[in-house]
Amino acid sequence: MSWIAIDDAVRIVAAALRDPALNGPVNVVSPEPVRNADFAAALGKALHRPALLPVPAFALRLLYGEMADAALLASQRVRPARLEALQFPFQYASLAQALPAILDR
Repeated sequence: MSWIAIDDAVRIVAAALRDPALNGPVNVVSPEPVRNADFAAALGKALHRPALLPVPAFALRLLYGEMADAALLASQRVRPARLEALQFPFQYASLAQALPAILDR
């Protein structure tokens, strides 16, 4: 799952407005996509709560039919290739950095 901290998203938009090299389509995502299970575990750790057990795909398909595959089970591994090529300095490159900082606000 691709994710990004709001602070980095705002900094990327501001950089795109200032820097002519940052034009055209840009993937506004962190450089470290994670699996959903890893995201849940990191969020549980940051909240000092246990991560919930995953819902089996067959159960989602029973409840939601074909919509489960399109809306809940599909994923893409998106990387910020243009930002990395321009050496954009992410403030929160990993969930371990981002979640505690965001949740402590």
